[in-house]
Amino acid sequence: MQPHAILLLFFFPGTTAEPEGSHMLKLLHFATFQNSTSVLVGGLGLLGDVKMGSLDSRTGNIRYYRPWLRPSLPKGDWDVIESSIKSYVRDFSRLVQMYTTVPYPFVFQSSIGCELQSNGTIRTFFDIAYEGQNFLRFNLDAGTWDQMQHNQLSAKAEHLMANASTLNEVIQVLLNDTCVDILRLFIQAGKADLERQVPPMAVVFARTAGQAQLLLVCRVTSFYPRPIAVTWLRDGREVPPSPALSTGTVLPNADLTYQLRSTLLVSPQDGHGYACRVQHCSLGDRSLLVPWEDSKWGLSAGLGALLLLAAAAVAVVLVRRYRKRQRVDEVRSIPLAEHRGTARDGTAAGQYGGCDRETPDEGRGHI
Repeated sequence: MQPHAILLLFFFPGTTAEPEGSHMLKLLHFATFQNSTSVLVGGLGLLGDVKMGSLDSRTGNIRYYRPWLRPSLPKGDWDVIESSIKSYVRDFSRLVQMYTTVPYPFVFQSSIGCELQSNGTIRTFFDIAYEGQNFLRFNLDAGTWDQMQHNQLSAKAEHLMANASTLNEVIQVLLNDTCVDILRLFIQAGKADLERQVPPMAVVFARTAGQAQLLLVCRVTSFYPRPIAVTWLRDGREVPPSPALSTGTVLPNADLTYQLRSTLLVSPQDGHGYACRVQHCSLGDRSLLVPWEDSKWGLSAGLGALLLLAAAAVAVVLVRRYRKRQRVDEVRSIPLAEHRGTARDGTAAGQYGGCDRETPDEGRGHI
C-alpha cells in the first residue's frame, strides 16, 4: 500500500449519503481562511457514520477515536501520514491563497471516498466546494475535473487541476484501488461499531396549536443505526401524507445515537384514536407503538392507583390508632373492684398479670 495514497485518502473525505446495506469510507476536509495569513484547517474520517479520527487543527496530527483504527494499517503508513500532514496543510493553504481572488473570509471544503454497496458495486467520489457549494468534481473514468458551477472560480480551479497530470493519476489509483482496499480493512476492524444496535425510545405528547387544533408530537431518540421509520396511525390505520403531517430530519445526539421528531395536527374532539409507530432494525420484526389516547389514560390510571394506595395506607394507620386508643380507654374505665373480681374468678388473672400462681382458696387455707 502506497503511503502517499493513504495520505490523500485521509485528507479528502466524502459527504454523500450512504444507502442501507452499504459501507462508505468518507473523509472530510475543510480550510477556513480568515485573511492572507490566518487559516484554520481540519478534517474528519468516517466509516459510515462512525467517527474514526480527526485532524488536529493546531498540530496537524491525527487523533484516533476508535481503538481498532491504528492497528488496522501498518505503523509505517500512519507514520508517513502524520509526518506529511503539516507540509500538506502548508501547501494547500499557499495554493488557495495564490490563486483565489475571492474576498476574506471564506471556506474551502473537499471530500473524497468510496462506497461498497450491498450488491458488490463500487462508487467513488472526489468533490471540492467553496462556501458549502460544490464547484469542482473529479471524473474518474476520464481522469479530468468537471466544473459544477460555471463561474470564474470554477474555471480557474479546473484549469489549475487539469495541469496537475501526476496528481490526477495518483487520484485515479487512489479511487480505483486504494480506497476500496482500506474500506474492506476498516469494515473488518470496525465490525463491532458497524453492527451496534440501540433500540429507540419514544414518547407522545400534545401541544395547543390553536383554538380548534392540537399538535401531537412523537419524539423518538437514542436509536442506532440511523435508518428508522416513524408513522402515525389513526384508529389503527396509517395516516397518509398531508400538510397536517410533518416528520423532521434525523439528528445526531452527543452519545453517538440519533433522534427524530414527527408531528400530526388534529382536532381535539374528532373522536379518533392516534398512535405513533416506530420501526427500527434493533426491534426486529416488532414495532414500537405509543398510543396518544392510551398514554393519557395510562397516566391517569397510574396516578389514580397511586392515590388509592396512599389513601388505603392512611386508612390502615388511622384504624390501628383508633383501636389502640379504644382498648386503652376501656381499661381505664374499669373500676378497681372489677379488677379484683375478675382476678378472683381466674378469667383475667393470667391475661392481666399471671403473678399469683396459687388459687385464692388455697391461699386462704394457709393463713
